[in-house]
Amino acid sequence: MNKKKLILLIVSALLLIGGFFTYNTYTKIYAPNTIKEGAIFIKTNSTLKELENELKPFLKHVASFTWVANKKKYNKNIRAGKFKIPTGISNNDLINLLRSGKQTPIKLVFNNQHSIEKLAGRVAIQIEADSISILNAMLDASFLHMQKFSNKTALGMYVPNSYEFFWNTSATQFRDRMLKEYNRFWTTKRINSARALKLTRTQVISLASIVQKETAKVSERPIVAGLYLNRIKRRIPLGADPTIIYALKEKYGQDYTVKRVLYKDLKIDSPYNTYIHKGVPPSLIAMPDISSIDAVLFATKHSYIFMCANVDKPGYHAFAATLKQHNRNAAKYHRWMNQQGINR
Repeated sequence: MNKKKLILLIVSALLLIGGFFTYNTYTKIYAPNTIKEGAIFIKTNSTLKELENELKPFLKHVASFTWVANKKKYNKNIRAGKFKIPTGISNNDLINLLRSGKQTPIKLVFNNQHSIEKLAGRVAIQIEADSISILNAMLDASFLHMQKFSNKTALGMYVPNSYEFFWNTSATQFRDRMLKEYNRFWTTKRINSARALKLTRTQVISLASIVQKETAKVSERPIVAGLYLNRIKRRIPLGADPTIIYALKEKYGQDYTVKRVLYKDLKIDSPYNTYIHKGVPPSLIAMPDISSIDAVLFATKHSYIFMCANVDKPGYHAFAATLKQHNRNAAKYHRWMNQQGINR
């Protein structure tokens, strides 16, 4: 009897241990383990340990996740990207989600960057690729040559907008996608308009960058663009102060401050001096947004060839078709500037 009891006790103990082991294993795999919703960013070539650190705020038990990940061999195929973590899912479901590669896209936004370097920096804070790799991809000599851009005109390929990307997009993937968006932007209607104006895409973008810098008022941009187009048709230099400021910053550095363009500045030796050189400058002076580009392509038709800041309507311009009227507007503006004590 004692022997039978011992055997029964041993069997019961084994069943209990087996049941506990089975329950524990089942719990590790299938019991809910995520405690809150959110998103994680898994870097390219991440280790399981690095992933654990990302997931730690979302998990009830990190150790159980690691155990299941190893059993499913997920540690050998960790996919990069942004993933949305639901609450109340098991380790098994979480690993299946991460392993599937079904990322949550991000909205990448950029606008009005003053240089391609600043654009690279703006993009780098939104995707995994760093600013140096993005800049190198943007300025890759073979790419620029093939697409007929230069270091100076490359910024014009990037149309400011909001785009959907995966977070782990590489620098070259970003650049190539932007080329597709650029070509998509240039619809038949826009191409035909540029041809009617006898301007290339690069010239349209360059002129739009001046319009962008000249006025912050979207409603005024087609008028300003029409004025510059009138000057081009009449072979009158554009006489745009923003190009002088650009030339001064090129000469003295980007930190050089210009509160007021002086007469001596208008003599600066630069291809961007639109008081001396006729036509459109060789490249854009900053990134124009879509409203400025379309302002050039679909400019308001009028007879204006002069403008200056409108002191009676801050932020806007006073336009004139004759030099006499312009001189009156300009004199009023300069008196106001002197009263404000604004100088270099």
